[in-house]
Amino acid sequence: MVMTSSVHAVDMFRQSFGDAVQENISLAPYTSARIGGPADVLVTVKSADEFAAAMQLVWEHDLPHYVLGGGSNVLVSDKGVRGVVVLNKAKETLFETGDNPTVKCEAGVVFSNLANRCASKGLAGLEWAATVPGTVGGAVYGNAGAFGGDVSANLMYAELLTKNGREKFSVEQMGYGYRTSVMKRGEIKAIVLSALLRLKNSTKEEVSVKIEQFSERRKATQPPGASMGSMFKNPEGDHAGRLIEAAGLKGTRIGNAEISTMHGNFFINHGKTRASDVRELIDLTHATVKQEFGVELELEIELVGDW
Repeated sequence: MVMTSSVHAVDMFRQSFGDAVQENISLAPYTSARIGGPADVLVTVKSADEFAAAMQLVWEHDLPHYVLGGGSNVLVSDKGVRGVVVLNKAKETLFETGDNPTVKCEAGVVFSNLANRCASKGLAGLEWAATVPGTVGGAVYGNAGAFGGDVSANLMYAELLTKNGREKFSVEQMGYGYRTSVMKRGEIKAIVLSALLRLKNSTKEEVSVKIEQFSERRKATQPPGASMGSMFKNPEGDHAGRLIEAAGLKGTRIGNAEISTMHGNFFINHGKTRASDVRELIDLTHATVKQEFGVELELEIELVGDW
């Protein structure tokens, strides 16, 4: 651990977070793919205030770190993650009803759960998110989207923690593009604490029917089982899944990792899969698609840890 010393870091976090601090803990159970090695130190936070306090400690002492939310869209290496992993479980949610309904939620809220809670209140606007894995924080960070909707269309502001403290960033300041933002591009150093999202008045029935339709479409086109979600971004004017299928790669397997026979852009963990096997599949797919079609596929997932 490149820090004052791992013992010192553990002591420091224990003083503030007590039993929420664990050492040498496997990250596999905290990822949607169920893959990955250990974190030197894992700190679980339960509120935006705790999250901000943990990150301020990390920054103040310049500790190597990684923030984990729902653990989708990440592949954690077999060697794990050096330094401190902050697991964000901050889930407070506040609905404002009226003519212009909104929901303010902390970054650890599971996005699909939020969409279903909106439905139960007859509030529309987030139906597209009912099938999106991961947390609100990850969605705001990466401008998550599905079925023609995305975060940029709903976000009123994100509360970020920067080196200057807490700041509200408007949707314009987030600099959104397809699955990207000023944060994801590394243009600012910040973490998402919470978000205020715009909703619309509707009825439980209407919203639920729409969610059900999206869920059925998702089930018909995407495989069940442990995966990271879409592996590669869709190149302009095309689909990564189509290219992977056209390259004859569906069903290709390395170890217990397989390119889904149902959808080429999903890599499935058939149990006890090593991250290195998934990485080999990624490299094989990237090289084959480039060779066959001259297209350079770009990863949508993030490679985390020591590779």
